[in-house]
Amino acid sequence: MDLSAMPKVFSNKNSWYESTLSQVTTNNLNNPTFSKIIYTYNNVINGFSANLSPEEHEALKTSPGYISSMPDLPLKLDTTHSPQFLGLNSYKGAWPASDYGKDVIVGMIDTGVWPESESFKDNDMPQIPSKWKGQLCQFENTNNSSFCNKKLIGARFFNKGFLAKYPNLTNTILNSTRDTNGHGTHTSTTAAGNQVDGASFFGYANGTARGIATLSRVAMYKTAWGKDGHAVSSDIIAAVDASISDGVDVLSISLGLNNVSLYEDPVAIATFSAMERGVVVSTSAGNDGPSFKTLHNGIPWVITVAASTLDREFRGNLTLGNGVSLSGLSFYLGNFSASNIPIVFMGKCDNITQLIKVKSKIVVCEDKNGTLFDQVSNLLTVIVVGAVIISNTSQNNLSQLLGFQLPYIIINQTNGEIIKDYIQSNSNSSSIEKISFKITSFGAKPAPSVDFYSSRGPSESCPNVLKPDITGPGTSILAAWPTNIPVLEFGSRKVFNKFNFLSGTSMSSPHVAGVGALLKAAHVDWSPAAIRSAMMTTSDIFDNTKELIKDIGKGNNVATPFAQGAGHINPNKALNPGLVYDVGVQDYVNLLCALNFTQKNITIITRSSTNDCSKPSLDLNYPSFIAFFNAANSSSRTTQEFHRTITNVGQGKSIYVAHITRIEGFHVRVIPNKLVFNKKNEKLSYKLRIEDARVAQKNEVSFGYLTWQDGKHVVRSPIVVTTPNFNL
Repeated sequence: MDLSAMPKVFSNKNSWYESTLSQVTTNNLNNPTFSKIIYTYNNVINGFSANLSPEEHEALKTSPGYISSMPDLPLKLDTTHSPQFLGLNSYKGAWPASDYGKDVIVGMIDTGVWPESESFKDNDMPQIPSKWKGQLCQFENTNNSSFCNKKLIGARFFNKGFLAKYPNLTNTILNSTRDTNGHGTHTSTTAAGNQVDGASFFGYANGTARGIATLSRVAMYKTAWGKDGHAVSSDIIAAVDASISDGVDVLSISLGLNNVSLYEDPVAIATFSAMERGVVVSTSAGNDGPSFKTLHNGIPWVITVAASTLDREFRGNLTLGNGVSLSGLSFYLGNFSASNIPIVFMGKCDNITQLIKVKSKIVVCEDKNGTLFDQVSNLLTVIVVGAVIISNTSQNNLSQLLGFQLPYIIINQTNGEIIKDYIQSNSNSSSIEKISFKITSFGAKPAPSVDFYSSRGPSESCPNVLKPDITGPGTSILAAWPTNIPVLEFGSRKVFNKFNFLSGTSMSSPHVAGVGALLKAAHVDWSPAAIRSAMMTTSDIFDNTKELIKDIGKGNNVATPFAQGAGHINPNKALNPGLVYDVGVQDYVNLLCALNFTQKNITIITRSSTNDCSKPSLDLNYPSFIAFFNAANSSSRTTQEFHRTITNVGQGKSIYVAHITRIEGFHVRVIPNKLVFNKKNEKLSYKLRIEDARVAQKNEVSFGYLTWQDGKHVVRSPIVVTTPNFNL
């Protein structure tokens, strides 16, 4: 700011800054948040840092005295990145506040574990907490293996149900918790792996690997078997049952079923008891996207996690013979040292005969019709020296080329024109002077985006509760890997590495489990529902371009809550949510009663034969809303009302004011629109009323947000309005 422009009415610059901000603060429809000064600077600059919406930032630029601004960019250590992408750091926020999840026990229902991984080292970890009751460490036919330590505190396998169903496999299944698939090692170290320096995937993503809750303990419950990780319900229920007895605090479950009733779903049945015991359960949404209604684990008492992208890219650089340098995407793992290689443009590269004639050169191909994979396959068949492919494909599509032993770089159309002009101008002498690979870069935009494979809601098993709940990093996640399982196979040649890249909601679920461990350590008195609420209401709905998060699977349109839930998880904000929506066991029972389940159905889930169904209600006290309306001008009801109770977990006295984004065709009201809390842990209630005001049938899915604000906290809940049987 220009201090000479400060009006004399202000006694100091801080009051001027605050006044300036007050003039640009708006109750923006897309980002209903309060602006606030974070720091006032006195020496290095004249100015301040503040938390601004994109619209407020633009308005600030026209304020008297404004000179310039810059985004609050991260300064990074060398790392595998997803913790940093989530904003976790050693100086403030969820990591130091929770002591990195110290002494929280994270249970994994998965394919087992590779105990020799450095991610399970227990250097400097204190003694195992007394709350841990587990005794078994089942490796190589022993129940008390030395493979367990103060980090990996338990390892049990469950295959009795699996072997009963597939008795012919008895001699091929190893009675051990050792991971023969890789999935469990990857997920467990993502959630709570210890710090490992020098991790990489053959030079890509080089740095320090660490889990989200670095000082939490890990207990593995192996329930999935064989190369493809097959599991059966009986083993899963047994594993969760054992984990409760052992004393886990958090469970991560990256498996599930589609289109089954809650009382037929082993994950739903098993996790109800875990919830009763205070266990936070994180589950994967599934990888059947991008179609709607593909979600599994739409269970009201767990956290259902969608998957999104990081801002990390893997790249290569090339320098043309005229000295022009260009950069593009690449995931080539080999070594390449040749220089001054002739280059030729071949168009689509679909003619094998023509390609054979230029195999001694670097070939330039142009991907105009989504034939990237086919073109690289053709080039690989011919065994050209290397390839430059002109394509606007994204980093997220690059994984399909992982393992191709062809030096290649994918450049965008703009750089492609530069190369084509150079070749045309130097037809007899065009060359590439130098080419390099294994470059990892950060800050790719936009990020995060919901990836195409992530399953979408609504939940068919319980459509009245909006699912998924939240999204987290799931694409190209680097984590530990068994050293005897190949990360790549080239015919008979197998390649091994201590770390591997995987993508899926299986990878996003342990990220959220790790955050759950951090919150559990920082707030030991919070229920699983309160922790879920804190994650949801503080999540981010904007990407790093300051635009609403996009959905890759829906043409990069704005992601609906059916894709991303409440938003992208923000661990540091979740630490201090201000308000939470808590849910008790009876509330879940009331929901089951309202779903017209029989007492027998309900008993399967709750284990009680005397379930109280005197107050059935589909209106669960959840941090999100989903309303179903029939077509416009129909004879069905035109108003729906929701009742919510929120608990003040912030400071004692506070006043929250409601703000609602506009949902086209519907009138939405909050009654009352102001809540006055006088003490911590006080509970207050409100109603959300949605009235159908459409004059014609419009979008089958519309959404907005209800946000409660007190000047320090922003408590946001998604609102979805849809038809009962929409089919997109």
